[in-house]
Amino acid sequence: MYLYIVMTSVVWCETLVREVRLNFACNSFNNQAFMAILTILYYPDPRLYQVAQPVAQVNATIRRLVNDMAETMYAAPGIGLAATQVDMHLQVMVIDISEDKNRLQVFINPKIVNSCGSQDYEEGCLSVPGIYENVTRAEKITVEALGADGKPFKLEAEGLLAVCIQHEIDHLKGKVFVEYLSQLKQARIKNKLKKRLRVTM
Repeated sequence: MYLYIVMTSVVWCETLVREVRLNFACNSFNNQAFMAILTILYYPDPRLYQVAQPVAQVNATIRRLVNDMAETMYAAPGIGLAATQVDMHLQVMVIDISEDKNRLQVFINPKIVNSCGSQDYEEGCLSVPGIYENVTRAEKITVEALGADGKPFKLEAEGLLAVCIQHEIDHLKGKVFVEYLSQLKQARIKNKLKKRLRVTM
């Protein structure tokens, strides 16, 4: 009787250990999947000029893309990222201009329905690293989009947020912010980035 109890306890413990290990492995896999960092395309990669297509349905695949884009943006680090920049040509973009990086905003199928005023803002871009130039954009905008939950919303934005939204929507249209600059500046930026790429190779 004593031997039976001991053997039963040993079997139960071994089963418990296997379950714990399995759960740990599954959790580790899920965390790694959630933490996926995507590859950012660099100007003048021709894929940056491809126009993004509307999202037909906000499903698990799109939400996974949103999560991966957010992780990529935070890791870069940056304050905005469009799906075009990670070679996913769907109308999806993420923005977080908060200092603590805890206010992620998701825009799916975004559309600017109203704009007014103008402002000059020094812009940078994760696809054009190390380059900062002044660009003139609308000062205030109203944008309509879907959230990560698939529900439509309307947002009025101004200042930096308005700039970011316009910047990322440009990406979805296949446009990079340096295209607002003169041909001479664009050529210099291309040469600078090509030289930097050769150095890092």
